Amino acid sequence: MRVAVTGAAGRLGRALVEALEDAPFTGPRGPIAWSRPDLDLDTLTADSVALLIVRDRPELVVHAAAWTDVDGCARDPALALRRNGIAAGLVGAACATHGVAFALVSTNEVFDGTRADRVPYAPEYDRRPINPYGASKLHAEREVERLADEWGTAVLAILRTSWLHGPPGNDFPAKIAAAALRARAAGEPLKAVADEIGRPTYTLDVADAVVELIAENAIAAPTPRPRVHHLVNAGIASRADWAREVIRAAGLGVEVVDVP
Repeated sequence: MRVAVTGAAGRLGRALVEALEDAPFTGPRGPIAWSRPDLDLDTLTADSVALLIVRDRPELVVHAAAWTDVDGCARDPALALRRNGIAAGLVGAACATHGVAFALVSTNEVFDGTRADRVPYAPEYDRRPINPYGASKLHAEREVERLADEWGTAVLAILRTSWLHGPPGNDFPAKIAAAALRARAAGEPLKAVADEIGRPTYTLDVADAVVELIAENAIAAPTPRPRVHHLVNAGIASRADWAREVIRAAGLGVEVVDVP
């Protein structure tokens, strides 16, 4: 199977490309890596996506390209909608038009996070995002659902994950380690959020899970509605819990103070 990955230079995108390179179903030519020079979220059009599909002839597109800066999305919701919602709809529509399977990478941020029982959100749970990033990704999911209604035979999937970390760095663990070093130099504790709970998830594990789903025909197979998969690591933690574990593993010896 010829699999194309958008956002191939990003954190999850590069993990997907690496995992697909080792997958037997991709064949000797390997995966197709589409990064910003090929597919720019700010400038893409239906025609530009169609040209890419005709040029590279993928059978499945995994759309990992996104603007994941939650604070940046909050400052510019219109740009977040363009990059994360509208762009995903354009890529998905081009895939449906050309008979190419399409899998959207989405996020836990489509949920409101107000559950107090710590029971995981199931794929079918009501989506109520509380920030512009989550709203932009919900728009993308609704575009996938709209395509399913319009095309019927289109092969569509939604892959939700959460709190991604992994190479090449500049992720939460790297930022916490840097902040801890600054706090230690100043002789101060590190403040970390204690009332936000999630599942820290390693990008290489997500990529391996996507490869397994493709191999099991759990993505690129026709269904009446889009398949929805939650791909996260086991266990739960607050941001403060995660920060403590980073500091412990790095041997930095900095106290973490919980803040709301």
